[in-house]
Amino acid sequence: MKLLHLDSSIQGETSASRAVSAAIVARLRATHEGLDTRYRDLAADPLPHLTLPGYATGEAAAVLDEFLEADIVVIGAPMYNFGMPSQLKAWFDHILVAGKTFRYGANGPEGLAGAKKVIVALSRGGVYSQGPAAPMEHAEAHLRTMLGFIGVSDVEFVVAEGVALGAEQRETAIEAAFAHAGRIAPVAAAA
Repeated sequence: MKLLHLDSSIQGETSASRAVSAAIVARLRATHEGLDTRYRDLAADPLPHLTLPGYATGEAAAVLDEFLEADIVVIGAPMYNFGMPSQLKAWFDHILVAGKTFRYGANGPEGLAGAKKVIVALSRGGVYSQGPAAPMEHAEAHLRTMLGFIGVSDVEFVVAEGVALGAEQRETAIEAAFAHAGRIAPVAAAA
């Protein structure tokens, strides 16, 4: 089995989403012997934003192939300004490709990349799962929309929220996310 691990936080070693995505990958390695893992740091080595001349470059094709070959994708995604980092959005722009990951048919769009498991390590500085800030949470909703559009329905979110509300809240949120990561079930190989 192949795993693609992406991180997009600009915060390096202090990043909650990076810590949680690493815990998820460690869990998957422990439950899948011989897991072939590829890592891409979208903050340290950002992909170019799409341009018409650059659309068909080798880099875009390599990014798409890397995604399509993966059985499991782990995405470290912090929420910045109510959405995902632009580095992560640029990655999605390279993999949402007509004829490759989706197509338009008589009944509308059809996803072509559904035979994979995606696990998102999502960190949020505030509390957006409930309460007055809930309508402002656009990272998880946007990620679910894009993944669903390309046919990926097996999506699991491991969320650490409230990480900017003080040291104690940060520790509690990250520990809860680590506990969730430790319970992730093994992924069956695609048929």
